[in-house]
This record gives sequence, structure tokens and C-alpha cells, in this order.
Amino acid sequence: QVHLVESGGGLVQPGGSLRLSCEASGFDLDYDAIAWFRQAPGKEREGVSCLSSSDGNTYYADSVKGRFTTSRDNAKNTVYLEMNNLKTDDTGVYYCNLVLNGDRNWGQGTQVTVSA
Repeated sequence: QVHLVESGGGLVQPGGSLRLSCEASGFDLDYDAIAWFRQAPGKEREGVSCLSSSDGNTYYADSVKGRFTTSRDNAKNTVYLEMNNLKTDDTGVYYCNLVLNGDRNWGQGTQVTVSA
């Protein structure tokens, strides 16, 4: 059973930083990609970043490029999303997403609120 648990969200002021964590379990090394999504109030869920195993690259949405960084700690089976220079538009619920054998697996999300 694939299990993803996000943590690290909270309330920050514009210009602040947060580091989100996604602890993963229940899968082997044959995943296709692991990604972060977010969903702002009243809007559809959108992709933020993606670590692709097929091409070995990391992709970021234009809106977060240069401010957010995805990394992983294989020993802890944990993926991180470091968010810097946060803006009010970054507010939303952030989800960890694992693409495994063509199927998407989701965590429960963690709330990020950016407000003055």
C-alpha cells in the first residue's frame, strides 16, 4: 500500500520561507515520478514541481521557478519542497504525488498560508 504523508505547512508572511516534507512508503524504486501539487481556494489543483525518473530532470512551474526547490533524502524516503520568497499567491493546500506504474498516488496535503 502506497502511503504519502505531507508535513511542514503553516502560516508565513510574504517573503518568508517554509520547507515541506513528504514521507513515502509502500513502493519500490520503479516509480515514474514524484511531484508536488497545490490547490488554492476555489481553484483546480495545479502542478508545482516534478522529479522525473524517465529523463532524470526536475521541472518547476513558471510561477515558482527560482523560488522553490525539490530535493530528496533516500535514506529517509522523504521528499522536500523548500519554498523561499513566498507570495500570497502561493497559498493553498500542498500535496505530494507519486506516479507509480502509470497511477497517481496522493497524500492528504498540508496547508500553506501566506499572509501579512
